[in-house]
Amino acid sequence: MFMLGYTVKLSDEVSGKPNAKKEMQFTDATLTEVSTQKLLSTLSATYGVRTGGVLTVDNPIYHTDSIERLWADRGRYVGETAYLDGRVRVKQKEGFNYSAEHVVYNKKTGILDITSKFTAVLAKNIVHGNTAHYDTRKKILFAKEINAVLYTAQTRE
Repeated sequence: MFMLGYTVKLSDEVSGKPNAKKEMQFTDATLTEVSTQKLLSTLSATYGVRTGGVLTVDNPIYHTDSIERLWADRGRYVGETAYLDGRVRVKQKEGFNYSAEHVVYNKKTGILDITSKFTAVLAKNIVHGNTAHYDTRKKILFAKEINAVLYTAQTRE
């Protein structure tokens, strides 16, 4: 004779494990941030999912007052910070345009931290570098290990 027994413990306690369920999921959508006075930013993506407060998107395109277009292959948004990977490009309304593989953008401060090799272009001016810290509002760039071709205005006397 064969006997099999089970013991089952029933409880109404809530698990201490974080809930990793999807909070939001979308395809081909545009998210718009506005204040009472104006449009602050827009984010478009081909696919996105928000889980545990982290928004992960494919092909994000971001727009603000100072950034005409910031786009990448992939993005992760945690609070005020965007972590962008793949072919990341930044087109500004004024100033240099950038391309890199990895960029961290802080929406609150307007700071772009370029954490990979990058290229910056403004007309005929070209800057190549390893890493950079760029203030999109003040238009100030701090870069390391650069190789640049810059054209300046020549004055005639």
